[in-house]
Amino acid sequence: MAGDLLMELVGVAKSFRAADGTVRGVLEGVEAALHENEIVALLGRSGSGKSTLLRIMAGLVRADRGSVTYRRRPVEGPVPDVAMVFQSFALFPWLTVQQNVELGLEARGVPRAERGRRANAVLQLMGLSGFGGALPRELSGGMKQRVGIARALVVEPVILLMDEAFSALDVLTGETLRNDILALWETGRLPIKSILVVSHNIEEAVIMADRLVILGGEPGRLRSEIAVTPPRPRTVDDPEVRALIDEVYGLMTMRHPAEGAGARPPARLGYRLPKADIFHLEGVLHRLSESPFNGHADLPHLTEELALPGDDLYPAYEALALLGLALMEKGDITLTPLGHRYVRAEQSQRQEIFGQQLLTHVPLAAHIRRTLEQEPTGAVPARDVTELLEKFLEAPEARQVFGVAVEWGRYGEVYEYDYHTGRLALPEEDEDAETGEKRGE
Repeated sequence: MAGDLLMELVGVAKSFRAADGTVRGVLEGVEAALHENEIVALLGRSGSGKSTLLRIMAGLVRADRGSVTYRRRPVEGPVPDVAMVFQSFALFPWLTVQQNVELGLEARGVPRAERGRRANAVLQLMGLSGFGGALPRELSGGMKQRVGIARALVVEPVILLMDEAFSALDVLTGETLRNDILALWETGRLPIKSILVVSHNIEEAVIMADRLVILGGEPGRLRSEIAVTPPRPRTVDDPEVRALIDEVYGLMTMRHPAEGAGARPPARLGYRLPKADIFHLEGVLHRLSESPFNGHADLPHLTEELALPGDDLYPAYEALALLGLALMEKGDITLTPLGHRYVRAEQSQRQEIFGQQLLTHVPLAAHIRRTLEQEPTGAVPARDVTELLEKFLEAPEARQVFGVAVEWGRYGEVYEYDYHTGRLALPEEDEDAETGEKRGE
């Protein structure tokens, strides 16, 4: 059961200035809290600001607005009671395992004998006894990450922040390390009061956490919180755990209306198109149509079968729903009749269906096509569209949406784009209905 409040975030916002001078919002109005005796998993798509939020909580980055408090005191710099574990291991290759683990203690002025005692204790805790004299290059990826965790634990933090700590490992190694951490937590052998785990792996988050915090949008906002009540140890085969996983997949693969896109896109042009690669879309459709799915699948199962990162697949699932080729509900995905017809069609027919659905369901694509048809030359400068998008979106997001619209429009043969001239144009084969001449000639 969660205990006393440790850390609280109220109205936290953060932006960064890009190299071209434009400002990109990363977080906006985030409200969150950490309590004693709980593991919290932070989920969100790529770009939702998860890693930035962790660095703000650790005091490594300052929020632009809002407040961050630790034990009800403002966080104004690095918090000694907070330690981080990174995806990249971040070990110094010229130092031994023992020296890497002792580094934080040395920086705090802990005497050598005490450093050695505490380092030996956490190395034993992490199953690394006997490896103190090894260099990082002698270790496997799983062992390197154990060293990274030991280095965080040796300073005896109150809060442990884990930023994708298992994602650089193979599945078996990551699962073993995760289970070891959970076993140490359950038996009270970890010298910490709370763990916050950033993960892109929904199953991992549900297996580990007492509470899930889901960020959405760009900039990232708190979308929802879910309590995870099944007792540990948990397995993905447990019906209650599976239902939670499905619920989270449903939240992760559909955008909240406030983010500007969903199953029914708004009439305005500047909503954020899912950044979905055409070939990922077709790969999902084809695999979904095959046995054992035959047009209907549990999203976690399909994601596992496709063997692609969730950050690549969530936009693909959303795009298929947006274009009317699939339906998504409660963590399941189902091909629509049009989706089935798309899969069976020849390549030219698939592109024709894609173009029709694009014009029907994506107002930006319909606006571009209509504008081109009204131009005598059948062409317009791309800046006319990007400037329009910037009335709704920040410049980096406008460029991303434009890039997606270009890729989809070209595939659906709705319009063309010349990167050299920066002009959008009707496809060459489109002829003027009145003159019979090809547009652009």
